[in-house]
Amino acid sequence: MTTYIDALISKYNKPKSGGPLDSSPSMTGSVQVSKPNTLETPTPKEIDNFKLSSSSFSSISNPDNKDTKNSFDANSNTTPITKLDFEKSFETKPTSQISKPTQEANNQTGDINNLFKMASIKGLVEEKKKTEQTDKQKQADEQENFEDYVLTKKSTLITKFGSAEIYRVEGEQLLYYKIPVPKPNPSQKMIINSLKEAATRLISTDPYKIRDPTQRRNIYYQKIIEILENTSEINIPKHMFDFYADAVVKEMTGYGIIEPFLQDDKLEEIMIIGPKKPVYVYHQDYGMMTTNVSFYSDDDIGEIVDKIARTLGRQVDISNPLLDARLPDGSRVNATMPPASIDGVTITIRKFKADPYTIVDLLNYRTLNIEVASFLWSIVEGFGAKPANLLISGGTGSGKTTLLNVLANFIPEKDRILTIEDTAELQLPLKHVIRFEGRPPGVEGKGELSLEILTKNTLRMRPDRIIVGEIRHKEANALFTAMNTGHDGCMGTIHANSARETLVRITSPPMNVPILMLAGLDFIIIQKRLSTPKGQVRRITAIAEVTGVLDNDPKANIIFQWNPQTDVLERTEVPIHYFELIKTYTNLSDLDIKTKMQERVDILNDLVKNKVKGIKNVANIIQGSYAASNKMDIKI
Repeated sequence: MTTYIDALISKYNKPKSGGPLDSSPSMTGSVQVSKPNTLETPTPKEIDNFKLSSSSFSSISNPDNKDTKNSFDANSNTTPITKLDFEKSFETKPTSQISKPTQEANNQTGDINNLFKMASIKGLVEEKKKTEQTDKQKQADEQENFEDYVLTKKSTLITKFGSAEIYRVEGEQLLYYKIPVPKPNPSQKMIINSLKEAATRLISTDPYKIRDPTQRRNIYYQKIIEILENTSEINIPKHMFDFYADAVVKEMTGYGIIEPFLQDDKLEEIMIIGPKKPVYVYHQDYGMMTTNVSFYSDDDIGEIVDKIARTLGRQVDISNPLLDARLPDGSRVNATMPPASIDGVTITIRKFKADPYTIVDLLNYRTLNIEVASFLWSIVEGFGAKPANLLISGGTGSGKTTLLNVLANFIPEKDRILTIEDTAELQLPLKHVIRFEGRPPGVEGKGELSLEILTKNTLRMRPDRIIVGEIRHKEANALFTAMNTGHDGCMGTIHANSARETLVRITSPPMNVPILMLAGLDFIIIQKRLSTPKGQVRRITAIAEVTGVLDNDPKANIIFQWNPQTDVLERTEVPIHYFELIKTYTNLSDLDIKTKMQERVDILNDLVKNKVKGIKNVANIIQGSYAASNKMDIKI
């Protein structure tokens, strides 16, 4: 249909007597429609080529032999399109019988109207060639049967927010997440596709050049409504304009039927595992859930992958079947297609939280307790003398990056911070931050920006703090070089399940950090995602101090250990050597260190008690405590 519509637009945009068309550039967000000097109509031969028998047309527009009056909506009073209507719509009156204002109006909207006349007939001819029930319709029926199967079983509504509902279904291990999913019939789907094709040609602005998503949606929504209002030939009742405009806008400016998932702040991950299978989501409160959304074919999933890849200037195909990128809102996305993923195209989206978690949130979720939070605050700040170098270890989805972002907010605002990530996820409400993001090689194998290159480059930029989002390869050498050359306060994350395993991973391929360079590392924080009677929870299960490296006997001494019986991170009897190091850099005594940490306990208690929300609000209070402390030091 695309080739046909291209030819059609070219035909109706043809200037009279070879005169030039108005090709002035349009403003951002405007609709640019060429206005031909003459309005041509299809020839009798063209009409004959698209004529349909009455029976064939009836079977297409009304496959279920229902009352055609209700083909679009149960409340519609609009007469449906008929074969005779299509033929009559091509009849034109002599010019003398048309008033001048009417003729001018026809000239303005004629190209859109004729586009939809011919595209609609073309679509009906193609529809006639298909069976009475297409594969897509069968798959839609299968999906409806799946929903009926789930909801006809004994189910309990757990919660409802917005348009989403969460059910517990008898006999099912996972909860069921349900959202309204529009299921257009074949004729409605044809109109939606025609609207998309027409809008793509007639709207001159790329959707993603308008950065504000709300503004982008509103502009495109209004333009689609204008097209519908000026295209009376397809006979869409006004009360259905919203249905069609919303469907088209979601596909043009968003990501189709998964758009509601992206708008739900409680969802952490969205997992599309292939066609004809339900989409899975991971909920902040209820964990993994199945949904009532599924895709009919690989092509439908592939459209989303292509849209993401195009906005990044990337290409995903058989020769390059993997994509690791981020959406405009910062959400991390991974996509695979055959031959890499055997059963079809997959997409995994890790949602980007508009307002990231703060230390208050982690305390409320019991990821850690007040005393440990005060300790971590103190070692990140460094008592004004020696910030600690630390790594956060854990498995996939354990909350490593979230904790890293929370701890980075304890860095004093006076420090120059450089962050390096494969996919930018960190959000620091601090002033002096420079963010770097790695880039894979292009199609020709050139243009790669590895984390190793970026980390080495940061050493030439006079950093006070270096933060590496995730350490996997040779960037570990560059980071540990920084730790051992006076760059204190370095932080990063790594995949490992314990403190000892972290040391083994760092000193083994592909990182290959020399054992002696481990002397630069002060602490390892272990975080895990655990299954408990309360459901899935995230907990810091251990904090270890690295010692004995210069004596050729590296150890990871556990100074805090999580107690599963009490669900508390408890202090062990192992002494903390870091405090002895602080005393050599400052005039602080043990009592002074204890007093400063207690002050921070009090501040954190106030934050929790007053229910302070928002990363900027929490950061302002933390930075304010540094300013107050500096004033006291000056007075002393």
